Amino acid sequence: MTLADLSEFLRDQPLLALAIVAIFVTVAGGMLRGTVPLLGRLLQDAGNLGLVATLLLTIAQVTRLTTSSDLALPQFGMPEQNVAGGETRVPMSRDGHFWLTASINGTPARFLVDTGATLTAISDQTALDARIPEKTLRQTVNMRTANGAIRAELATISELRLGNIVARDLDAVVAPGLGDTNVIGMNLLSRLKGWRVEDGVLILVPNNPQQSIQN
Repeated sequence: MTLADLSEFLRDQPLLALAIVAIFVTVAGGMLRGTVPLLGRLLQDAGNLGLVATLLLTIAQVTRLTTSSDLALPQFGMPEQNVAGGETRVPMSRDGHFWLTASINGTPARFLVDTGATLTAISDQTALDARIPEKTLRQTVNMRTANGAIRAELATISELRLGNIVARDLDAVVAPGLGDTNVIGMNLLSRLKGWRVEDGVLILVPNNPQQSIQN
């Protein structure tokens, strides 16, 4: 990994970057305490403060994600995604999450983008509306949610479209424990050329941009 790659990675992981800087400042302060006690103590205090801030922010983020897995319903009047310059841009909604409109096998559905989810998950009703076929050999997996462990059935989405992105033969789970909520997981995001968050906007960059769907 080059320095540029590391810099780009840390830019997308602000809490990790803050923790690394805080540790560096704390160590530097400890090294200086023998020769410049006042400066060394100030640096150590600043570094420790940074580590505490990182811990509190991490707890807040985890709490938001776990409580949202109940899962938060999309807010009325939330900003819609749009396509600009070959990118699909999804503004953060008022509840602090990224919601988008997608099309499953031609059927529109609302999705919550969850980078902590390994697989894309859809509700029973969405699977029924989109006519997701059952596998010949029914396969189930255990999923852990804020409400406890649930059983979910593996499925395959023939085509999922969002903005200028098309994903075909996408693995998913049909999870009754999600209620009416659908979730975009990392198995879809990992197919993209790249994705990032800038100024409260989730930016999705496809490898081969397609014609945008109408929301």
